[in-house]
Order: sequence, then C-alpha cells, then structure tokens
Amino acid sequence: MLYWLSAFSDTIGPLNVLRYITFRTGGAMFTALVFVFLFGHSIIDQLRLKQGKGQPIRSDGPQSHLITKKGTPTMGGLMMLFGLVVSTVLWANLTNRYVWIVLGVTLLFGAIGFYDDYLKVTKQTHAGVSAKLRMIIEALIAAAACYFIVSLGRQPFATSLTFPFFKELVLPLGWFFIVFGAFIIVGAGNAVNLTDGLDGLAIVPVMIATGCFGVFAWVVGNAFLADYLQLHLVTGTGELAVICGAVIGAGLGFLWFNAPPASIFMGDTGSLALGGMLGAIAVATKHEIVLGIVGGLFVLEAVSVIVQVVSFKLTGKRVFRMAPIHHHFEQLGWTEPQIVIRFWIISVVLALVGLSTLKLR
Repeated sequence: MLYWLSAFSDTIGPLNVLRYITFRTGGAMFTALVFVFLFGHSIIDQLRLKQGKGQPIRSDGPQSHLITKKGTPTMGGLMMLFGLVVSTVLWANLTNRYVWIVLGVTLLFGAIGFYDDYLKVTKQTHAGVSAKLRMIIEALIAAAACYFIVSLGRQPFATSLTFPFFKELVLPLGWFFIVFGAFIIVGAGNAVNLTDGLDGLAIVPVMIATGCFGVFAWVVGNAFLADYLQLHLVTGTGELAVICGAVIGAGLGFLWFNAPPASIFMGDTGSLALGGMLGAIAVATKHEIVLGIVGGLFVLEAVSVIVQVVSFKLTGKRVFRMAPIHHHFEQLGWTEPQIVIRFWIISVVLALVGLSTLKLR
C-alpha cells in the first residue's frame, strides 16, 4: 500500500525510497515485529480464555511434557499471520501476483491448521482433521498455486527444474511440474509441522530459512544480480522478499512468547502456514532443491517419521526411540534447551550451504 506513494516521488523526493525492495523489506520486518509485540499478550490471553485446558498433550509422548507443557494455549500462529498480513499489505507492491499467490497459500494452509487445532482443543484429543482429508485439501491448494506460478513465467523455463551449483543444467518437466511443485509445498508444510514439537524449535529455523529465501527472491528477481551471479531470472519474485521480511519480524515477536517455557504454542495454525509459504516461495523462485538444503532440518524431521513408521510396519521394530527425531534425543537424555539450540546451529550451517549456491556454480 505504501509502495503506491512512490508515484509522488517526483514531488516529494524522500518517497522514492519506497521503490526499493530492501527498504520495504526492512519496514515489513519492523512492522510485523511491533504488531506481535503490541498485540501478543492480548491474543494469548484471549486464546487461554477460549481454550481452557490448552493444547492436549500426547500421552504417548515424552512424559515430562505432561507436566511442563500442560495447559499451554495453542494457535499462536494466529499472531504471526496477523502480523504477516498487516505488514505485507502495508509494504508490498500489491499489484504483484506472486505476492498474492504466496500469501494465499500461507493463509489457506493456516486455515487448515487452525481447524485442526480447533478440533484438538475442543475435543481435547491429539487427533484433529483426518490426515487423508488434510493432505487432499493441501494438495489441491498447492496445485492451484503452482498452476498460477507457472502461468506467470516464461515457457519452457516455468515448467523446468533447476539445479544448484550448475549454471545451465535444467530439466524440463512439462506440466508434471505442477505435481512436483505441489509436492514441494505440501511436503514443506508438513515437515515444518512435524518439527514444531519443542519450545522455540521450529520458529528459529523457519526464520533462518525465510531469510535465505528472501535473499534468493531478491536476487533472482533482479536482472542485474541474476546476470552477475549467473542465475535464472524470474521477473517479479523480488517482491517476495517483503513477505520474507514480514515473517522474520513476526517470528521474532512470536519467539518472545514461545521461548522456554513457552507462553503459547505455534500450533498447526502457524507451522502449516509457514511451511507452505516456504514451499511456495521455493517454487516461485525456482529453488526447490535448495529448499531441501536450507530446510534440511525439516527434511530430517519428516524422514525420521517416515523411517519410523515404515520400519515398524515392516519389521515391528523402531529405528528411533521416538519420532520425530527431536523426541528421540529427549529419550536419550538431552535437555530441551540442548536439543533446540543444537538444532538451531544445524539450521545456520545448512543455511550457509544453501546461500553458497548463489556463487558456487
């Protein structure tokens, strides 16, 4: 919205700064942070009042959680989504279609997560929306988003898969790219959802990955930088950096309340929304494979669950003491802060590897 004021920069010179994506990204970050700080306490109070007993704790999970986390409200993702929407509407160029596609995926995935959280809280059970139904709805949303993303790009590049560390290696997928892209978005959403099991565990890696993809979006959307770094230009994606800035700001505000011991949990409302957002940006910027590197922690968490389920069904034995893998380390005796901080460190290392793909080609 503020971007439109740049049209008056010929008359009021300082308004020209609103043309710069970097400035508006910083503004979105600050706005979202302040929004969550200002309204965070009231949102938590309202959720605690409405939810009563808070998020139900799994009886088959770590026994310590039944004591330390009982009664904590969930749906904390709402405060981030509010901050994200306000900041994006205020600072982004609202004529950019990529902004609306990514924002749409984020909010629709958030709505699915909200309904899932609502069922869990009202029925006081860890079983929410059936996994099959949820996956079908997510896949339809993701496929629609990928269709619109492809329609904005140039053919055949828009339906091709690019590879990190290679300048010219491109794999044409045709319209199968929509299926592949939908898989990336749904996979990212659910991988972040599985990671959200300890106080502060998911939100910091999400912010780290979002920061990386803010850089990717800005670079591949800039003709000069894309040419200099020998990246494939995707015109228009630079504006997605503003959304990334808003997520980082909202995430920092949320972390203030989610730091151990958490006053509120992110819930599926936040984890599905943020994961879906990351997947959508990765598809839009043609950095799908890089998401697997930068978001390697999320991949590890998802794979640990898949391995555990497959192993138990085939052999009756478990590979891990408990899945997702952060619970495995809890069973090994690691404290919650040890797991969270060490996983943060892993996320930083993976982010650096991901960012290196910008230059190492």
